[in-house]
Amino acid sequence: MAKNTICLWYDKDAEDAARFYASVFPDSRVDAVRTAPTDFPDGKQGDVLTVEFTVCGIPCIGLNGGPQFRHSEAFSFQILTEDQAETDRYWDAIVGNGGQESQCGWCKDRWGLSWQITPRVLSEAMMSDEPGVAERALAAMMPMQKIDVATIERAIAGA
Repeated sequence: MAKNTICLWYDKDAEDAARFYASVFPDSRVDAVRTAPTDFPDGKQGDVLTVEFTVCGIPCIGLNGGPQFRHSEAFSFQILTEDQAETDRYWDAIVGNGGQESQCGWCKDRWGLSWQITPRVLSEAMMSDEPGVAERALAAMMPMQKIDVATIERAIAGA
């Protein structure tokens, strides 16, 4: 077991979510599915209680804890992409599987978990010390939902 693991609360679909993430992202997999040894407040003995999984190399546990808590934008996975094709692939997989678009490269999966699908060119521009680069990249990004790499590249170039 990893010393630090992200624990994500799901109503009852942790296994479905983990299998979806494993099918979409590299270095992702379902490691173990654990069933409840006895009845618990929102489930019965034998129901899936926890799912150990990895998303892009990050160890996670999905807990089927019931409907009391929901995901919020206060937590998100940020996935760095290399080009528009990779950005489109991840964005389309999340949004096209019952998720929803948001602003500035953010979207939510069908379980309500937030994802930032962020092209490397945007991240590098935002960290640039070159005068005006971060400002132009930010201004170009603000009206976007899914990030358009070509538009960000033009903004960085000052075009």
